[in-house]
Amino acid sequence: MNEDLRGFYALVKGSRERVFTWAQTLPPEVYTQEHPDFAYGSLRNIQAHVADCYLAWISERGLGLSGAKLEADRATLTDVAAMRSRFAQVDAVVERALNEFTELDAPLLISHRTTTLEVTRRWLLLHPFTHEFHHKGQLLALGRVLGWPYPPGPDTDLLLPSEL
Repeated sequence: MNEDLRGFYALVKGSRERVFTWAQTLPPEVYTQEHPDFAYGSLRNIQAHVADCYLAWISERGLGLSGAKLEADRATLTDVAAMRSRFAQVDAVVERALNEFTELDAPLLISHRTTTLEVTRRWLLLHPFTHEFHHKGQLLALGRVLGWPYPPGPDTDLLLPSEL
């Protein structure tokens, strides 16, 4: 396995942990508060969507695992601790893919909605990694709108290598 992908995911997880640490400081009702002008509606729902995407792309399409609960019941994800547990599932799937994916750049045909896409295993990993950062921007913007901005300090984009 390409160790660069493993190292990149370590940076992703560290960056995610910063967001979890911030989210833990919020009143519980803010974490689940719905806002109609934001995709997925709440901080919790945005994070749940990200986890669901990892599992759909990597677990189902990449590893061919069926029967896994790909979409979490949002009602069970009432707080940051529950979301961390959901992402522990994601981390286990990513780790399995990092161990099992071979021929990272060989073409791979996968089903997506009503079509077939030609991707690679490297793409199957990088897609949800970058997708998470897209939604992290939405999450932090929603936090500001709700009156709970992410605090100033370290860059929110990606953990610095020295922080691993």
